[in-house]
Amino acid sequence: MALGKNYDGQDCSLAKALEVIGERWTLLVVRDAMYGVRRFGDFQAHLDIPRAVLSQRLATLVAAGVLDRRRYQDAPPRDEYVLTPMGRELWPPVLALTQWGERHLAAHGPRRLYHHVTCRARLDPQSGCPACRRSVPLEEVEVRPGPGLRHDTREDLVSLALRTPHRMLAPIPDKIIRETLEGRSHELGGDRVRG
Repeated sequence: MALGKNYDGQDCSLAKALEVIGERWTLLVVRDAMYGVRRFGDFQAHLDIPRAVLSQRLATLVAAGVLDRRRYQDAPPRDEYVLTPMGRELWPPVLALTQWGERHLAAHGPRRLYHHVTCRARLDPQSGCPACRRSVPLEEVEVRPGPGLRHDTREDLVSLALRTPHRMLAPIPDKIIRETLEGRSHELGGDRVRG
């Protein structure tokens, strides 16, 4: 029996949400946008996703209001994708799913750790800060390398840039990308990692 392509027969908010974010790759695109990935080529390289699939996922997220498409260059025309307030609201479920995967499916421990920028405490699965005793918005979160990242062999620029602490939503700094291209090394838990 073939699966239906949508949830038209469901009068359910979860089904409607899955229409927008339930396709394979979609939450990974959203997660990368939270990391500060904005350009098509960076999404494609980091996710290793087929171009046609990425184009479709980005178009769906823009049409739904999760991402905003902005022109950053006119000749040749180039756009970037930035999370909208609606897209930022997906932070708690993305974090919860990530931490669930780390607890149950990660052989070498968490690849990324999420900390509150203000007090430096590690966040709980609901994006709560145990030190401040409040929910932490995405804008106040820093992603850091975790112990599971030691086994990472990916060489795309986003993976290399995320081997150092990075504020969520901030564009992956051009400086880090330039340093990576120049072959400078970054620290990863005491081990030297060549970029």
